[in-house]
Amino acid sequence: MKNSKALIPEGQIEQSILIIRGQKVIMDSDLARLYGVATKALNQAVKRNVERFPDDFAFRLSSEEAADFLKIRKVTTIKKENRSHPVTGSQKHRDPRYLPYAFTEHGALMAANILRSQRAVEMSVFVVRAFVRLRQLLASNAELARKLNALEKRYDAQFKVVFDAIRQLMEPPKTKRRRIGFHGETGKA
Repeated sequence: MKNSKALIPEGQIEQSILIIRGQKVIMDSDLARLYGVATKALNQAVKRNVERFPDDFAFRLSSEEAADFLKIRKVTTIKKENRSHPVTGSQKHRDPRYLPYAFTEHGALMAANILRSQRAVEMSVFVVRAFVRLRQLLASNAELARKLNALEKRYDAQFKVVFDAIRQLMEPPKTKRRRIGFHGETGKA
């Protein structure tokens, strides 16, 4: 198990997790790379065991989603590897007739079970942990946003009083001004 941990760069799995259709997913090519199998082999295993993969475990991307995913993948690959031409890994050679699968946390675990390789079993633990870390991160961000909103509401009322007092101080006093200078009597003949 320690051996496979050394093969995974820190944060690599978390970077592979995307949000598509409101779900955190990992693409078939990334999952196949982590599990040490070809993407085609992973997809064939999924097709052979389609009853184990309901829509909330794995789903195929639409052609628009796949195009968007490939654009994102090309940009991030170029940035990471600093190459002069776009490289998409196993996506580069994918048959365009077959759209990629997106696996949720449960689907990634189920894929490890149907592959039955030691590497897939070891890596599935890391994949599940990455999904859990992202869930905790999102939950902590949601909690922070909730606290910030509560503080904003509470202090808005208190600061409204302060701001109103400052505005009153900024207004000029409303006293009748006495005219300066010589004023002749008007109206007397």
